[in-house]
Amino acid sequence: MTTITLEIPDELATQFNISPSALPSLIREAVANKFAQMPPSGIEGETHVPVYQEIIDFLTAGPTSDQLLAFKISDLCQQRLEELLDKNREEEMNAEEKAELSTYLRLSDYLTKLKARAFAGQPLIG
Repeated sequence: MTTITLEIPDELATQFNISPSALPSLIREAVANKFAQMPPSGIEGETHVPVYQEIIDFLTAGPTSDQLLAFKISDLCQQRLEELLDKNREEEMNAEEKAELSTYLRLSDYLTKLKARAFAGQPLIG
């Protein structure tokens, strides 16, 4: 098994307010979903960015409380999210789409908790 060490600032890690033992599975899921969206090697083609990628990019940038409260996914990601939710309602999702939606929902839940803390004036860390 290959070991990858990911170092992130303590402030960011504590913003998730999750058990450190849960973080590796979340990262594994995000990486697996990222690779699932990549076209096979050597094939030109259009791919979409997973709907949860904007949240990951935003959180890893170390946002302030004000930025956190103002954050909203882009119209393009909102459109993709609605597409996934429609497919989910129609029970037409493939495994990759289910994983993409699941990852988005988990990250969105963390983001909501962070926004609640920021709105209440609580520190995002600790």
